[in-house]
Amino acid sequence: MEKMANGLEKVSGLSMFSEEELREMSGVKLLDDYVEVTCGCTSHRYGDAVGRLRVFLNGYLQIICECTPGCQEDKLTPAAFEKHSGRETARKWKNNIWVIVNGEKVPLCKTVLLKYYNQVSKAANSSQRSQNGRVGHRDEFVRCTRCNKERRFRLRSKDECRIHHDAVADANWKCSDLPYDKITCDDEEERGSRRVYRGCGRSPTCKGCTSCVCFGCDICRFSDCSCQTCTDFTSNVRA
Repeated sequence: MEKMANGLEKVSGLSMFSEEELREMSGVKLLDDYVEVTCGCTSHRYGDAVGRLRVFLNGYLQIICECTPGCQEDKLTPAAFEKHSGRETARKWKNNIWVIVNGEKVPLCKTVLLKYYNQVSKAANSSQRSQNGRVGHRDEFVRCTRCNKERRFRLRSKDECRIHHDAVADANWKCSDLPYDKITCDDEEERGSRRVYRGCGRSPTCKGCTSCVCFGCDICRFSDCSCQTCTDFTSNVRA
């Protein structure tokens, strides 16, 4: 392991950011396939939840939570970490999650750390748009293991696809795990007449076609998961 001029630890030669860009950030470590920095999210009720943000070259963001000694939450998405921290205003993780720069808390959106995430998201969104300008992913539903009610997941962005992906992979997923739309098991299940509308750009009540069912793209595939697809997308396509 070598030391950079400013004392940062560097493992191998990969440098995703310049030394100048990371100079004043706290907890910086440069490794083969990602950069790690200290991060956190503040709840007015619970205070600061601290973690370690890992920024990968492929644009993927991962947070290891260290909110309390012995916390078992690791490899969280930014949205999941935001929810875990108890932050009152969810779905704004780019603003709510911060890093320490020059001793001050700076929102993630005001740093260079989202550079690769934004590049990948922009390219993926552009390449996956259909002729009417909408991304070809319809809404999907996941059933709560506690109340047995199905909840809707919008899949218009990589963040939303990741949330759905992790929910499907969680054998104990429950309503309260949604990082947005504060839903509990006491809330009514969506009516059948509303469920038929799943966001297909070809037909509002489509049951599944090549315009709204994706079989794997840059938005819904994740390099850190062996399944390599957002499960439900591989269901049969109906005309």
